[in-house]
Amino acid sequence: MSIIEKLGLAALHRMDPERAHDLSIRALQTGLVPPAGAPVTSPRLQTRLAGLDLPNPIGLAAGYDKNGKVIAPLMKSGFGFVEIGAATPRPQPGNPKPRLFRLSQDKAIINRFGFNNEGADAVVGRMQARPRGIPVGLNLGANKDSQDRADDYAQVLAAAADTADFVTVNVSSPNTEKLRDLQGADALSALLRHVIGTRDATNAALPVFLKIAPDLSDAEIAQIAGVALDCGVNAIIATNTTLSRDGLTSADAGQAGGLSGQPLFERSTRVLARLWQETEGKVPLIGVGGISSPEDVWQKLRAGATAVQVYSALVYQGMSLAPRLAQALDQRLMAEGMTLEQLTGSGAADWA
Repeated sequence: MSIIEKLGLAALHRMDPERAHDLSIRALQTGLVPPAGAPVTSPRLQTRLAGLDLPNPIGLAAGYDKNGKVIAPLMKSGFGFVEIGAATPRPQPGNPKPRLFRLSQDKAIINRFGFNNEGADAVVGRMQARPRGIPVGLNLGANKDSQDRADDYAQVLAAAADTADFVTVNVSSPNTEKLRDLQGADALSALLRHVIGTRDATNAALPVFLKIAPDLSDAEIAQIAGVALDCGVNAIIATNTTLSRDGLTSADAGQAGGLSGQPLFERSTRVLARLWQETEGKVPLIGVGGISSPEDVWQKLRAGATAVQVYSALVYQGMSLAPRLAQALDQRLMAEGMTLEQLTGSGAADWA
């Protein structure tokens, strides 16, 4: 991390977290944060994920660029792929402020944004204007007051079908009431069939991913794996934020919302490993939750991930994190004499 990046992070950490987040977006828009350039890549890092060619398996998770305002700079920040959103059919303001809390002692974040975004039309319009390069996906959401949430997901997919490189069905945010109820086997099957049917009707070769929560029992993980296989989901993202507060020491630890960052690592990695076992490696998995070091990336891949995504660690380590993780992974693969395919799932039994 450069001195400039350290000073910038220190300044942002003296501000209200949501204001700091908005300023980081503005800094990318105006070029105050210089892009890393082309993604770190090598024959060892090149990854095939659900039909998508990635220069490296380090991605940006949804939630940072909710409205697609800085897609181009993010594509040049070292990531192998980027996910924006979540976008809902209609614009919505989200939950009342304050709704973002920095837990510095725990290297964690609590948010209760509630799918605040400018709506699918605005977000997809910005996606259409992006340059060519790494894959960019859209996280699909449902409006808070929707009477048919399954149709909300389908509407956003239809709007993005000709633009996105992949879409993610997000049924795991804890900040929209009863949204996680859609993870039940019957509701999830109906939802995925509707969304995938909409995809098929557009004739778009659009990979559909599913993002799940970390707060699941082994039986629930098995059910979700079965539904995903049955419905033809192209990849599963494990996981979203947690409602658990185990072991936290920061002052805002009791705030409502979803917890992300380092405390989520073990919980999310266990879910990832259980999914790998339940799906027998038949569905690509994307590991998310608590990644902040090269060792974390290595363990997510061992647990079953084909690729990973980061977000909360950027708050503490800056945008230079992505190329640093990719470089470290490349060096370790070379030192160990392994390929990514050999690494993926090799330690699932240790984590499950």
